[in-house]
Amino acid sequence: MSDTGTAFTIADSSSIITPALVVFREVMESNLAEMIRVAGQPARLRPHCKTHKMLEVVQLEIELGIQKHKCATFAEAEMLAEAGVSDIFLAYNMVGANIQRAIKFLQAYPSVTLSVTADHAAPIDQLDRAMQMANLQIDVLLDIDSGQHRTGVMVGSQAQQLYQQIDEAAGLVAGGLHLYDGQNHQTDFTERQQAVQQCWQQTSDFRDQLEAAGHPVPRIVAGGTGSFPVYAAIDDAALELSPGTNVMFDDGYGRLFPDLAYTPAARILTRVISLPSEGRITLDLGYKACASDPPMERRVIFPDLPDATPVLQNEEHLVLETERAAEFQPGDELLAIPGHVCPTSALHKQAYVIQQGALVDAWPVASRDRWLNV
Repeated sequence: MSDTGTAFTIADSSSIITPALVVFREVMESNLAEMIRVAGQPARLRPHCKTHKMLEVVQLEIELGIQKHKCATFAEAEMLAEAGVSDIFLAYNMVGANIQRAIKFLQAYPSVTLSVTADHAAPIDQLDRAMQMANLQIDVLLDIDSGQHRTGVMVGSQAQQLYQQIDEAAGLVAGGLHLYDGQNHQTDFTERQQAVQQCWQQTSDFRDQLEAAGHPVPRIVAGGTGSFPVYAAIDDAALELSPGTNVMFDDGYGRLFPDLAYTPAARILTRVISLPSEGRITLDLGYKACASDPPMERRVIFPDLPDATPVLQNEEHLVLETERAAEFQPGDELLAIPGHVCPTSALHKQAYVIQQGALVDAWPVASRDRWLNV
């Protein structure tokens, strides 16, 4: 089967149980090369693993010289450590049982430098006390709210007090600042560039204030998929670039950021299971196999069937209306591009790897769960 106008071909898909996540390796490697090209050098990168959650992808990144990595869960952190990463940034605030998990992680992986985020005095104090009791230290980055209002603290006196608290805590190491500007989804690149630069300016000015007050700020981890190229153009030794979806990419970001030169490398292989009525086909592609946060009409698209309109989706079914319905028989196959690939990958136990049109491997989606061992 093929993906019209592209190199998306699977010579023999008969052994693939659908719906299945498939990764076209050459396309993924091209995305990685583009990510490094934009960054200028791999040492500037700290990519997020939430999109793929696969140890094998991390090992490919390491081979390309990418040594620093970012994640959002302890399962992802553990997967990174098992892949050989020694500098892991868990971009999440430690509260509740996760404070003890941080201790267990450091004890399990003593050669790994683990960093976490914080934005409130009480958890900072709790983390500090726990680390001191365990005779350990952990790097903590202050999470900056640049306008998304999801987590973080806006720059100012409160932020300075929190960073001073981190710096003065015996169990903590002041690790710098985390700047995720997820609100910057402007499709027009000039508008996005201006918004991102404003976020950067206020954060770098705040960094200068902290350093003038005697508090070290060794790094500023900044950006996401859309803001990545803007941050990449900034020359600052402390800046670490944190692209997200770029390695796999998806239709949602492709539409939102047409300036980005990436191609969706992860697709969902699906089969026709029914021809329920004239003009309709039903696929085995329910919302247990693709992220359901996009609107139904944008959850998946079909390059080989561009006129397809989703009209119904349940747990195990997707019904399409298409003028070409009469061309299909049960068992026929299609490739779908996810609208949002990050939660899509978490719905699959493994990804089938296609190289030069052949099925060559199956990579476990190792960190799709929230708990592995730690």
